[in-house]
Parts: sequence; structure tokens; C-alpha cells
Amino acid sequence: MVNGINHMTFSVSNMDKAVSFYKHVFMEAPLVLGEKTAYFTIGGTWLALNLQPDIDRKEIRQSYTHIAFSIEESQLDAFYTRLLEAGADILPGRKRQVETEGKSIYFRDPDGHLLEVHTGTLAERLAHYEKTAPDMLVNIDEQNKK
Repeated sequence: MVNGINHMTFSVSNMDKAVSFYKHVFMEAPLVLGEKTAYFTIGGTWLALNLQPDIDRKEIRQSYTHIAFSIEESQLDAFYTRLLEAGADILPGRKRQVETEGKSIYFRDPDGHLLEVHTGTLAERLAHYEKTAPDMLVNIDEQNKK
């Protein structure tokens, strides 16, 4: 049985630039730092950066595939400031269906990986669907609603 996400790995074209970005934006120092790899923990999740300078990165910028990190709404402004300071590519927000979806900031790291910080929770989203579209809820038990 799967227990959760073990780690995420991003290929990066410039290790120094990537480490500087993640260190500044997430206010975390790397746990491991080598010429071709770096490890961070962000919100308790292991993030690995692996140096791969010669791969084409055009397709990365065309996808909505992303990783979203949880953040308290009170921290959004400070996080946005750190993104600006780090030179992040900050994207326009996605139109939300309702306010209960939470607030987000979408941004790209120096290699184009799409990231998000998000204030909403799965429980809040499920509660929204329970009220507005209960037919969409399948295989939901009380554990998912917490």
C-alpha cells in the first residue's frame, strides 16, 4: 500500500541558480548540496534537484502539470514578495469557480517547472462539491472530509 509521496525530483539546467531560487523562495537551506544534486525539505516533503543541463525544456512551459504547496492566507503577501525578489516568473491566477476554492499564486522556477502555493484544502473542496455537485463525489468516506 502506498503511504504518501516519498519525494519529487526536478531536473535543473543550472544547480547554483536553482538552489538559490528554492532557498530564497521557500526559506529552506538544502540538506544535501553537490555538484549534480541538491535535496530540500519543503513543508515536510523531500524535493530533489538533479543537474541535467542539456535537455529541451520547451514542453515544460506548455503544461498545467504542477505541484501545489499549502500556505496560510496570511503568508501569501510575504511569499509573493520573495518570488519577486527571486525573479520568479509569476503567472496570472486561474479563474476560481467560487471563493471556497482558496487563493493561489502560480509561478515557474528558473527551469520552467510550474509551482503553486494554495490556501485551500481538500476538505474545503469536497464540502463545496457536496453542496453544489454531489453527483461528482464518488468513493468519499469520512476520512477524506477531514
